[in-house]
Amino acid sequence: MKTRGMRRQMVGKVISNKMDKSIVVQVERLVKHKVYHKFVKRRAKFAAHDETNACSIGDKVLITESRPISKTKRWRVSEIVEKAI
Repeated sequence: MKTRGMRRQMVGKVISNKMDKSIVVQVERLVKHKVYHKFVKRRAKFAAHDETNACSIGDKVLITESRPISKTKRWRVSEIVEKAI
């Protein structure tokens, strides 16, 4: 199994871009409930580095795991998948 060099990637929605070169991305995933066998939405927020300040609220972005950039930032914006209208 080859895991070296494989970085995690996630797609989420930008919920905040008030910081300089930083955004907050909310990632949603579906998890099956153990008892009721029903799918439940789970959300997580990640601070990501946006070098060009290109992202705006509502954009769908692809973030990639990286080395620690600051106290909370461990992700970078790889690409903007879909711009908000």
